[in-house]
Amino acid sequence: MGRRWSKPPPPPSPTYPEPWRNIPWGYKDRDLKFVRDYHPHNDELQQLRILLCGPAGSGKSSFINSVDTVLKGRVCGRALANAISQGSYTLQYKTYKIQKGGAGTFYPFVFNDIMGIEKDTNGGVRVDDINLAMKGHIKDGYNFNPRIKISEDDRSYNRTPTLNDRAHVLVCVVSASTVNILSDESVRKMRDVRLAARDLGIPQLAILTKIDEACPEVKKDVKNVYKSKYLKEKMEELSVSLGLPLNCIFPVKSYHSEIDTDDDIDTLISSAMKNIIHYGEDFVNSL
Repeated sequence: MGRRWSKPPPPPSPTYPEPWRNIPWGYKDRDLKFVRDYHPHNDELQQLRILLCGPAGSGKSSFINSVDTVLKGRVCGRALANAISQGSYTLQYKTYKIQKGGAGTFYPFVFNDIMGIEKDTNGGVRVDDINLAMKGHIKDGYNFNPRIKISEDDRSYNRTPTLNDRAHVLVCVVSASTVNILSDESVRKMRDVRLAARDLGIPQLAILTKIDEACPEVKKDVKNVYKSKYLKEKMEELSVSLGLPLNCIFPVKSYHSEIDTDDDIDTLISSAMKNIIHYGEDFVNSL
């Protein structure tokens, strides 16, 4: 009798049978309503300040644009984003407000976009400048200098910051396609920023961007985000690198090539924003 050749076992599935984190697919309005209706409980606070930091090209500006898109219901691109990740595209400390309703009316939260963190010791935004920004000492429009931190004599230095000038939540933005190749220097800088935020009592979260570029299963269907074994592994790697709990990391797909809004993309962004606001609000109310 001839030898029988058995078929090789099928490759393991790239996805889990069930999502490991629940997300309200089909009910984006639940979290979106929370974000749209948010108002600070602290009477001294005019706006919740969300400070974004992360490696150059990680998608900080794209995330701001995507939140703007979700809230307005149309694709927006106010925060200039670079399609090629070669050095930091954002050079200034810039505050972004999102218009709510008529002209001159804005949501009671703002984003601060900063120069990206770079792997070179003398490249990208300085950690001590981020620390000063968290304390409210840097004014809008300041041009970061990678070699020298802002001086107290600089006209962009705020000597007497108020509660509204300070950062109320720190959000680290990292691309899912680069988590495993982040340089030791970039990780060290981000951990140093996290430690400074901890000392100030500021809560910290992370946004994992470009999930569709990193994972083919998510590119096929965004709803696979919490079924993807690869993305869960990237989130766990980021958790270890930055020292953040897994429940403080939120994967999102930002608007990039789309010309119309998408309910599933909106759902992920609204969920992330709801949690960012919760953490920031808890911090402000504890002061």
